[in-house]
Amino acid sequence: MKMPGNLFLVGPMGAGKSTIGRQLARSLRRDFLDSDREIELRTGVDIPFIFEKEGEEGFRRREAEVIDELTRKQGIVLATGGGAVTREANRRHLAGRGTVIYLHTSVDQQLARTARDRNRPLLQTEDPRARLEALMAEREPLYRSLASLVIETDGRSVKDVVREIVQRLEPGCGNRPRANHDRRR
Repeated sequence: MKMPGNLFLVGPMGAGKSTIGRQLARSLRRDFLDSDREIELRTGVDIPFIFEKEGEEGFRRREAEVIDELTRKQGIVLATGGGAVTREANRRHLAGRGTVIYLHTSVDQQLARTARDRNRPLLQTEDPRARLEALMAEREPLYRSLASLVIETDGRSVKDVVREIVQRLEPGCGNRPRANHDRRR
């Protein structure tokens, strides 16, 4: 089976990018990278600490450097942070250096998956639902504009999502399967 070069997972927090990405990489025998984890490894601190000390802008600068570097690697599966698509340079690197897969999930599912997670600085608010809805309104058009594939993750097992990704990538096997039948609207 010949798969496209790099596979980049985008989507909102709680969509399963890291979990699905890890399993997808394992099934394809590729290296798995997570841009958020890489930032933490390089700085020696967690993302909430970076947000606290440098603000979101400081974090986004670090994220852009990491994404530029990681997307230059070959044959990887990369999970990106939910806000990575907000920077034009990140969108350019993701779209130009691999196949972008948008893992779509509902706000209800995001709330369920992130309810106890204190490692999400953007959700440290009195109304997490309103924050998630605002982020989705801003970012979903960006996710969709980049995506070669849009995969629904709500109520599905990791195994099922990975199986769908592999099946949908197989037919074209080109680097960017952008045919309309590959994109859900």
